[in-house]
Amino acid sequence: MSKRQLKLGANLNGVGNSISFWRHPDVPTDASVDLAFYKAQAKKAEQGKFDLLFIADGLFINEKSNPHFLNRFEPLTLLSALSEATSHIGLVATLSTSYSEPFTVARQFASIDHLSGGRAGWNVVTSPLEGSALNFGKGEHPHHSLRYEIAEEHLEVVKGLWDSWEDDAFVRDKSSGVFFDPAKLHTLHHKGKHFAVQGPLNVARSKQGYPVVFQAGSSDSGKELAAKSADAVYTGHETFEQAREFYQDVKARAAAYGRNPDEILIFPGIGPIVGKTEEEAERKYQEIAELVTIEQALNYLGRYFEHYDFSQHALDEPFPELGDFGSNSFRSTTDRIKREAKEEGLTLRQVALRASTPRSNFIGTPEKVADLIQQWFEGGAADGFNVRTVVPNGLADFVDLVVPILQARGIFRKEYESDTLRGNLGLKVPANRYLRQPEAVGGE
Repeated sequence: MSKRQLKLGANLNGVGNSISFWRHPDVPTDASVDLAFYKAQAKKAEQGKFDLLFIADGLFINEKSNPHFLNRFEPLTLLSALSEATSHIGLVATLSTSYSEPFTVARQFASIDHLSGGRAGWNVVTSPLEGSALNFGKGEHPHHSLRYEIAEEHLEVVKGLWDSWEDDAFVRDKSSGVFFDPAKLHTLHHKGKHFAVQGPLNVARSKQGYPVVFQAGSSDSGKELAAKSADAVYTGHETFEQAREFYQDVKARAAAYGRNPDEILIFPGIGPIVGKTEEEAERKYQEIAELVTIEQALNYLGRYFEHYDFSQHALDEPFPELGDFGSNSFRSTTDRIKREAKEEGLTLRQVALRASTPRSNFIGTPEKVADLIQQWFEGGAADGFNVRTVVPNGLADFVDLVVPILQARGIFRKEYESDTLRGNLGLKVPANRYLRQPEAVGGE
């Protein structure tokens, strides 16, 4: 086996991120609120020796939102249940820094980390949707740059709270009556621009130190936050060249902050469609694509642009010039959509259908999908992949047909190396900031 090993995450998304995925006859229409469905998916991913499960989230919906977004579990609650259904796979969930308090976040994720035996991870997001502010009584949605400024301080506070207790602070000596060593309890006393948090946290560190920190923004602000503070990055790219450019950019930024570039892992999102033949894979894609109406596609596209009403424009004329519109929401996504529309001369119809039913490059036979994964992994474009289910039984197809090929090629594990998320990702246990000691590799 090669020294460097591929990492895999499974993005569990109920009835799917496609606006019409739920209409397919093989999709349970209540999957997004069916615990048995999620448990089955989690166990399948663990059977495939995936590193982690990922549950995404959002804080605002309206009548045009995707069906999955309209009625789904709160992610941390779901992770608590999945921690009991699994034993080795990591458990990662999205939680917003713009609409949460650091003390609560630190406590929730530390609790999941203990419940799971050191398998928790936090996907740090800043909440792109403008409407999120309407649900939290905070007035105007913070501007893009301000959201990342808040996120940086928020994350630093949470990490500080996670270090409240040294690892051997709890003596629990019944004979002496000493429950803990006061010298090993540390109060944060944080007073910053956006947060004032005294601490300490009422949850100790776990066997992996504390949860693995993921970051999902691909704008400059997002890449800076990741380079400073994240253990791993979720991103999305259409081509190998774009993915490699992003990979090199983030790694270089991490090095500029004095970090080892190998200790920040890059996970492009992919939606593989696997068929025993090319024709079978293509048929699976078309079955999903044909379920989408143009009206639904326009609504889906509008979500990225602060729920912009694209129906006011002609469908078969060039994609409309929107200027900076959308820059305060999904900035990296809207920038890419506008750039590709201009460079390729796409009409509004073409852009909407492409956005609502993205066509993955990772479509074809198991060997073809494995070849692409290996190319990106060995070519400096990815450390791992966040695998999204875009067709019914997509995760099972990937586990049963693609994973064995990756294992046979020696780039993916056949057994778990550890029972913690950090251990399986090859990440070090972070030293408690109040101690001067060398860092050790994630707990076994």
